Amino acid sequence: MPTAGGPAAAGTTSGRSEHRWAEVLASLAGILSARPGRVLVDGPAEQARQFAARLTSDLAARGRPAGVTTDTGRGGDVAIFLRTAGAHRPGPSGPGGAAGQQRAAAARREREQRADIVIDLHDVSWPVIRRVAPPLAAREAWYLTETRAFFACRAATWDSKFGDDMPAYCAAVAEAGISRGGVVVDVGCGTGRALPPLRAAVGPAGAVIAVDVTPEMLHAAGPAATVAGAARVIADARVLPLADASADAVFAAGLVNHLPDTVAGLRELARVTRPGGLLVLFHPTGRAALAARHGHSVSHDEPLAEGPLRRSTAASCWQLTAYDDAPDRFFAVAERGPAAG
Repeated sequence: MPTAGGPAAAGTTSGRSEHRWAEVLASLAGILSARPGRVLVDGPAEQARQFAARLTSDLAARGRPAGVTTDTGRGGDVAIFLRTAGAHRPGPSGPGGAAGQQRAAAARREREQRADIVIDLHDVSWPVIRRVAPPLAAREAWYLTETRAFFACRAATWDSKFGDDMPAYCAAVAEAGISRGGVVVDVGCGTGRALPPLRAAVGPAGAVIAVDVTPEMLHAAGPAATVAGAARVIADARVLPLADASADAVFAAGLVNHLPDTVAGLRELARVTRPGGLLVLFHPTGRAALAARHGHSVSHDEPLAEGPLRRSTAASCWQLTAYDDAPDRFFAVAERGPAAG
């Protein structure tokens, strides 16, 4: 039965939802009981306060008292910070008023930078740990669980929200120059929107493999995989169950920003790709538009910015040959070098 201040108060009595709340709260309490930090709960103010109340209660039970700060910033959005003993208070948010989307996004980005842990509570029934600062916990310790949690609850409705971008996928695959008759792997395939155009690219003599780490997403990809004659494999992109140099091309839509270590992740994609093979990185929305959708401003130091991407591909045995960060799409192509980096 849901506890007070949990997802029942947020409008759901789902036992699965309550289990998810309890799972995240227990993880956070474990991290913060060993070392102080600041937690930003990013979501509706009422539910964020409920989450904060439960976490402070759990921390108190472990002998780690915590304080709460409500930070109302530009644009009227509200952030809830928790401070365990020894952590610094968040800085001022600046004046309010009608500042526009860019200043509101900058304020939210500033809050995230001040936080040691960021909780995504936009789906109030399904909290997800979005970031943990390295001094508190290595990303590898929570990356897999939280990635699956984030996408599991979105799989069933993903195509109803984003299914109108199929033409963009088709255009990107056609432009990439994937060889006919080859083996192409869609890593992080999601609901399988790239699978039919990938089949068209390699033709009937080629092979298409769909890989995703979230079982619910791979299940949702079933119809597209059937149409494309694609094999479905559940696997972590960082440890692919494929032989060295077994693929002629790797297609990855929206994958790179989710990798905890960009160079290590790209190196694994290089391992399974033959020399001269292709890596196609794609998103049906440009970086700036995608950042705005999530309430952020675009940053020049993020993994898909041109400079960082050129450096990470070069460090992982790829040569970047095309880069296009347009308003309506992100598209980059790299060629596999002759030897592992």
